[in-house]
Amino acid sequence: MQSDGYNLSDFFVRVGVKSGGCSGLSYDLKFDNALGEDDKLFEDNDVRIVVDKKSFLYLVGTTLEYSGGLNGKGFVFNNPNANRTCGCGESFSL
Repeated sequence: MQSDGYNLSDFFVRVGVKSGGCSGLSYDLKFDNALGEDDKLFEDNDVRIVVDKKSFLYLVGTTLEYSGGLNGKGFVFNNPNANRTCGCGESFSL
């Protein structure tokens, strides 16, 4: 966030679920600074993460990890609720 010019005290990482992707649902990850009434706020390692109420139902128990391995850098969603995921890991179905 800092390298992209976002102030850590004003912005957070918003994680959500939206329709789309080859498996039916896809993960949505972006920086945001508008906290909604139904949002759930989490903090880990000084990073604030926000999930809206609807997406939270799909993401309960999910871990979000950053991978910098040989296959490229990026976030990996480990969602125990997903029955099926696509090959790239960016979409899932329940």
